Amino acid sequence: MRFEALYERQGSWDIQRPQPAFLRLAEQGMIRGTVLDVGCGTGDNALHMASLGHPTWGIDIVSGAIGRARSRAAERGLPFSRFLVGDVLELESLGMQFDTVIDSGLFHALCDQEREFFLQGLRRVLRPGGLYHMLGFSDRQPGDTGPRRLTEADLRATFCGVWKLVRLEPTLFETNIHPGGAQAWLATVEA
Repeated sequence: MRFEALYERQGSWDIQRPQPAFLRLAEQGMIRGTVLDVGCGTGDNALHMASLGHPTWGIDIVSGAIGRARSRAAERGLPFSRFLVGDVLELESLGMQFDTVIDSGLFHALCDQEREFFLQGLRRVLRPGGLYHMLGFSDRQPGDTGPRRLTEADLRATFCGVWKLVRLEPTLFETNIHPGGAQAWLATVEA
């Protein structure tokens, strides 16, 4: 599996701290109640939300990343954080609902068909009035290496209609290979 191999060494996205965009959302009160971190990797964003007192769950398909997230939670004494090996295309199998869902680099890694499955599951696990925050690579990022780029038009088309688009703004996605950060979009949608 491609992502399992990338976690054997440090992935470019594994900055070993929360993404600044999510820190700002928390400071603004945009992270509410129970939190699900989809594609959580080694758990940096989820662990930060748990440290703020939010009951937090993280899900990722890579068992090695989940193992590291669980170890970090234990080391930090964060009993309100749980990490599960699971497929984000089957979110409804969690049998839970959340007030906030955060996504740091998952959505841009999904193909069109996977996005449809993901969004169907997201609708089922996000409580009415709940918020989904997505941070993903922007088409404004120079070059063509790395993940698929998201365009403003694609994001508007994806989230308008069933969802209420609360925020769509350019920001930066910190990585280990982009000095100063990569160009990204931060979208917030309400269920």
